[in-house]
Amino acid sequence: MAKSQHDKVAVISGAASGIGQAYAQRLAEDGAHIVIADVQPADETIKQVEKAGRQVLYVKCDVASEDAVKSLAAEVEKTFGRCDILINNAGIFKLQPFEEMSFADWRRTLSINLDSAFLMCAAFVPDMKRRGWGRIISMASSTFFTGASGFAHYVASKGGLIGLTHVLATELGPHGITVNAIAPALTRTPGAMARGPPAGETDMEKSFAVAASRQAIQRVQVPADLVGTVSFLCSDDAAFITGQTVHVSGGLLRT
Repeated sequence: MAKSQHDKVAVISGAASGIGQAYAQRLAEDGAHIVIADVQPADETIKQVEKAGRQVLYVKCDVASEDAVKSLAAEVEKTFGRCDILINNAGIFKLQPFEEMSFADWRRTLSINLDSAFLMCAAFVPDMKRRGWGRIISMASSTFFTGASGFAHYVASKGGLIGLTHVLATELGPHGITVNAIAPALTRTPGAMARGPPAGETDMEKSFAVAASRQAIQRVQVPADLVGTVSFLCSDDAAFITGQTVHVSGGLLRT
């Protein structure tokens, strides 16, 4: 797998920490150069990529902004000349009962989680088509399949990503581009820790324990559990896999 990713260019949104950071580190170890698109500082991710001996470009970018994404694409073109791998990882997930959710809350979540994927694909797909090769991976969620309470906006955004994945797989398949999604369970990340527990649970450790108890593999999921799947889906070995939502959730969903 690493050989097929040598000198590929991977653009990863939300790669300053958490799952996106883990993806950046793994793909750099596989031989890819990394572009970090994030509004947060990414010093640690930059260090990890450089330690792997790969080039890294950090662009402070609000991926929900059309102008910002266009500027990002211009920086990628200037530095690397192309994007081979696009990972739509940026997202927010505020715990919020539906009756307490404002339209502004709804729109902000959909904008960051779903609109950003549209904008990133719109920016990088045309060149992928011209070159006849590309990998697009978006982060879905097990909550779309479980209907987790308190996340109406988040679950809707992840359903939208899955729908976008299906259609883009159909349209881009003839051009050598695969489009897939990965659906994890509750994962121990800085974002999840900052979110706080739902009503009835005292802290996030309790939330993690409850989530793990529902899985076939009963331990808390961490970002490292996802990197093998993203590495495989980005490789030539996965060239005949597209339009799929891959459940990497310790057997939370047994389909």
